[in-house]
Amino acid sequence: MLLLIIALGWNMLRSSPPPQPTEPSETLNEAPPASDPNNSSTGNPQPQQEIDEEQPPPGQTKPKQSVQAAEAVWLAVGDIMVHMPQLPGSYDQTTDSYDFQDVFEPVTGILRKGDWVLANLEAPLDGDHYSGFPRFNAPYEIAEALKGAGITIVTTANNHALDQGYKGIERTLAHLNKLGLYTKGTARSRAESRKAILIEQNGITMGLLAYTYGTNGIPLPSGKPYAVSIWDQEACAKDITALRQKGAEFVTVAMHFGTEYETTPNANQRKIASAIIQAGGDIVAGSHPHVVQPYEVVSVQDADGRKRQGVILYSMGNFISNQRGDTKDNGVIFEITVRREAETGQISFENITPHFTWVHRHKEKGKMKYRILPMEEMLQKRSDRWLSSADYKQMKEAMSVLTRRMEKYKAAS
Repeated sequence: MLLLIIALGWNMLRSSPPPQPTEPSETLNEAPPASDPNNSSTGNPQPQQEIDEEQPPPGQTKPKQSVQAAEAVWLAVGDIMVHMPQLPGSYDQTTDSYDFQDVFEPVTGILRKGDWVLANLEAPLDGDHYSGFPRFNAPYEIAEALKGAGITIVTTANNHALDQGYKGIERTLAHLNKLGLYTKGTARSRAESRKAILIEQNGITMGLLAYTYGTNGIPLPSGKPYAVSIWDQEACAKDITALRQKGAEFVTVAMHFGTEYETTPNANQRKIASAIIQAGGDIVAGSHPHVVQPYEVVSVQDADGRKRQGVILYSMGNFISNQRGDTKDNGVIFEITVRREAETGQISFENITPHFTWVHRHKEKGKMKYRILPMEEMLQKRSDRWLSSADYKQMKEAMSVLTRRMEKYKAAS
């Protein structure tokens, strides 16, 4: 049976193509169905299946048989933060509950185009004792709004993962899983930390990993080193290889790294991103700086001499937060077409499109309301009842700044 599983895994791989604190590269399990993506609260964990020790070099896989052409859309957004000023405008006193749907409504048209739609949740969901910076705790309803807007995958490895301790991790994952959202980056058990997240869309299988540089000095829970996936280069490389062995045609690595408020990636970011791509990763989805940083497309030659693309999104800024000024209230939704060629099974990333966003605030019935606006669309229509001429001017200036930031970096690199 083991040999059959391995053989099937090899046949699923394309022709050519960050880490848990301890034992991060141990065997990964198959991903459960989307209705219960981590399957750790059902009492029916997936059986462990050993991976053959003899694995291909990074990026090198056995060819597919009778491969069909396919195409799907990959989308990702930046940091989702919930500061205390964001809560009153979404609170309904009659139901004693929150509704954040209108926050995300303006960008749902973009998000629902995606087959894989990723978001980084930088706030635990630990019940009703809500708090903002420095130790976040957000209402459960933020997750409902994310799903309603079109988000399908939530990564939780970031420097605020332990803001509410291990209990916060447990409750966050339980609620996200109940909604049918895929998660990666924190775990309630060693087995859960090893589960392979493999998500197939339109016949193309994506593998998912998520890592953070640290947890703001909060130590990992005693006896639970698996609780947060901490970056380690060697372990990441092994985890990528394990995902490919189990059928991933391309691998997305959500990486929480960099320096806050720096608009260009630093040397360490570039080093880590390069290591991920060299190890066989395909897309690096960066977060943490809270401002938009540039992206780049790189070409890698694998051990078999074949060339492979890698896409590095260093930072997608803030998707939603209360941070203002110096482009901290801007983010970017990245849209990428993932295409598989017939016969060769080669995966390529095309039509890379940044959709710049702005967190707009306005007063409505005495409450401050927040909305994530797609700036290009808003500037074209100029028909929003809550936007002033000054708002449109600010969006136009922000679009210009962010566009130049991207172009300047491309020219320099």
